[in-house]
Amino acid sequence: MPDLDDRAQLSLPVVEAAVGVVLVLATLSTFALAPPDASTREAQLDRYAADTASALAGESPSHGEATRLSEVAADEATFDRERAALQRRVERILPDNLLYRIETPHGAVGYDPPADAPVGVERVPTGGGTVVVRVWYA
Repeated sequence: MPDLDDRAQLSLPVVEAAVGVVLVLATLSTFALAPPDASTREAQLDRYAADTASALAGESPSHGEATRLSEVAADEATFDRERAALQRRVERILPDNLLYRIETPHGAVGYDPPADAPVGVERVPTGGGTVVVRVWYA
């Protein structure tokens, strides 16, 4: 009959360490694989839109108006003249993974927003009307 002292035993600290590693990996994979909440994405997009509007509202205009936004909202001729500069400036402000649309009373620059994706929005009143900034993930 074999002696009971001759069999191999797994050390209890080794078992505890293995269970701990499995628990940590399970927790990390939950955070890594879980998609962000839709409301979090929308809040982030609203923040991007607000930051873009704030940057444009704080910039000096190319010609006589108070800010860049009030300049592009002033009239159709001014909007047409400043359209390309506005588009270049917004593309420099936003990260590469975002698309945008800036709507003024006299026209818009950017892309049409998708119907099925979250879109961040910021409205800025100016002397020439309201300018609407929309951003979404590409």
